Amino acid sequence: MNATSLPLIATELAGIPTETPCIMKGGKIVSASYQSRVLKLPLEYRVYIPPCYEVNQEDRYPVLYLMHGQSFTDDQWDRMGVDEKSNRLIASGQIPELLIVMPRDRYGGQPSESQFGEVIVKELMPLIDRTYRTKPERLYRAVGGLSRGAGWSVHLAVNYWMLFSALGAHSPAIFYEDAQHMRDLLDAIPRSSLPRIFMDVGDKDRPEIMQAALWFEGLLNERDIPHEYHMFSGYHDEIYWKDHLEQYLLWYAADW
Repeated sequence: MNATSLPLIATELAGIPTETPCIMKGGKIVSASYQSRVLKLPLEYRVYIPPCYEVNQEDRYPVLYLMHGQSFTDDQWDRMGVDEKSNRLIASGQIPELLIVMPRDRYGGQPSESQFGEVIVKELMPLIDRTYRTKPERLYRAVGGLSRGAGWSVHLAVNYWMLFSALGAHSPAIFYEDAQHMRDLLDAIPRSSLPRIFMDVGDKDRPEIMQAALWFEGLLNERDIPHEYHMFSGYHDEIYWKDHLEQYLLWYAADW
């Protein structure tokens, strides 16, 4: 027995609990907002901060942007347990520590009618990179969403392909404005810069959502664009998305 072991043993024998490693304590979600230069109302958003962020002051982290569905708010991914699921996957070593940003879309309509997407890339993302210790390179930034949020993730990934290396579209509602020009948008992305793509839809989803998913998947096949496509059992609801949340997180973090 060496001398360095004695303090720890003495502490254990005295019944004083040793400090729990930060990785086991789990991360946390914080809420914030700021007044955009473009949007009328403040942009609200939530950020999942990984377990050891405050301990390992020199570390930097990849960022996942997750968009909520129509008629919901920035609390949707939180309610579905994205923090608890991330904590467990991080603690088990299945994914690295990461930041997750969940902005609130208060506006309906097409992208040109709300400017929400433009605010995400031109205001929120720079703000996140200034506020947190991110890895600001494209390789370490992903975007995903569900339903209308999946439409936003597709919009951002194809219009601002130089900013995102991975795209997740869960039960996607593709914007009409993007669908009109999708072939040109995809063709404009250099083959070497195409994002990783994951798309899924429930086999009992609404007809218009199923049609959008099949159309987009067919277009990706037509353009010979690598992607991962799944039709799982389920409806267009949070039960379905929550059931696949772990799979989503594992996929997003696969290259990190």
